Amino acid sequence: MFEVTLMLLVMLLITACAFLPWNILFPPKSTQQPNVASDSSSNLVLRAPKNSTSNQSFLTHLQSEIESALFPRPTDSILQRHYDALVSAKLDNHLAAMPDS
Repeated sequence: MFEVTLMLLVMLLITACAFLPWNILFPPKSTQQPNVASDSSSNLVLRAPKNSTSNQSFLTHLQSEIESALFPRPTDSILQRHYDALVSAKLDNHLAAMPDS
């Protein structure tokens, strides 16, 4: 009886790992480069965005506009992930369509 219980626990563990998202098991490495500019003497200088508060509020406002045009946010966790991916893709499309300033 002990062997059957142990086998069921191992199978449950394998099944749980199989259905977990890969980014939980293997988190992606950060590919985001810091905001770096080089001067004439080739020293690296970090520069922060000039107005990060207004940039963040603009992105938040744009995201809320996109979400208001879509259907209501689902309550199921899997559907929420798909909804978040859809919102993120639409946000990327809006930002890509905007002219650089």
